Amino acid sequence: MTHQMQFTPSAEDDEETGHSPAERAAAASRSTWVSVAVNLVLTGSQIAAGILSKSQGLIADGIHSLSDLVADFVVLVANHHSRKEADADHPYGHHRYETAASLVLGALLLAVGLGMLWSAFLKLEQPESVQKVHLAALWVAGGALVAKELLFRYMLSVAKRVKSSMLVANAWHARSDAASSLVVGIGIAGNLAGYPILDPIAAAIVGFMVAKMGWEFGWDALHDLMDRSIDEAEVAAIRCTLEATPGIQGVHDIRTRKMGDMIVVDAHIEVAAALSVEASHDIAVEARSRVMQRHRVLNLMTHVDPWRRPDRDHQSAIPEPVARDEVHQVSGGTVQPDLLVAVRTRAP
Repeated sequence: MTHQMQFTPSAEDDEETGHSPAERAAAASRSTWVSVAVNLVLTGSQIAAGILSKSQGLIADGIHSLSDLVADFVVLVANHHSRKEADADHPYGHHRYETAASLVLGALLLAVGLGMLWSAFLKLEQPESVQKVHLAALWVAGGALVAKELLFRYMLSVAKRVKSSMLVANAWHARSDAASSLVVGIGIAGNLAGYPILDPIAAAIVGFMVAKMGWEFGWDALHDLMDRSIDEAEVAAIRCTLEATPGIQGVHDIRTRKMGDMIVVDAHIEVAAALSVEASHDIAVEARSRVMQRHRVLNLMTHVDPWRRPDRDHQSAIPEPVARDEVHQVSGGTVQPDLLVAVRTRAP
């Protein structure tokens, strides 16, 4: 005898619901255009002031701001493509455009940082070529520091609100600029105080900071592209949502992978063994609905197991009796008596 169970859609839960792809894309577009405007002004003012005031550190900081401009356009392109709907070739959508964008950002930062390091080392090899900078360079560096720190705080707040790793990467890129402007300001101040070598030293420090951040972003994005799972805390939250679904007696084998800033989940749910296929299906549909409403889950694939029954998914096959016998293989007139082969035998 089978039991029929009907489930109504889950009531509005108390947990914070995720933002829709459209909301996330709109937030990304707004914050990125703000970054474009700020970095456009900073690039022009820093490079021009650096050339006029003879500050290599300020020029390096301006080039860093220029890399931000390129990064911003990468984000805009990725944001546009990630909004595309799923199609036959991309059944899960195009969310990994964001991850690819983060990888490009990392590679860009790494290249810029290494270039800045090389330029600074060339200067350090010829300290007599380092010139004294003008006081105006210090004011420009201070203004850039304030602008970049404010931009970082704005972009990070938006990124956390919509839970976008791509925007987090771009926000911390802005923070690296703020830190680099601080280092450049200290180098310029040291140059003005009679220590000219501090300006190229500041440029080298900025190059190292940029290269390090580029490596970290690129490495992180590479792991996400290789289907890295999400953190344990978020897995535990998804498990709680599944276990709270009516009809589910247990949950095991939860597997996750990131799809851009969304998550794809596979899970085994346990239901009463006497339930019909239809009732078990209703439970699975309700579980999927709850998880996708409460978490940033793009899709949940469930496998239904009977509760308190042997889990045959994890049973290893019992091997048949195998006997080993010694054989002599003749090859080219040479006898090899130490070759063992497995021979299946049937018990009499």
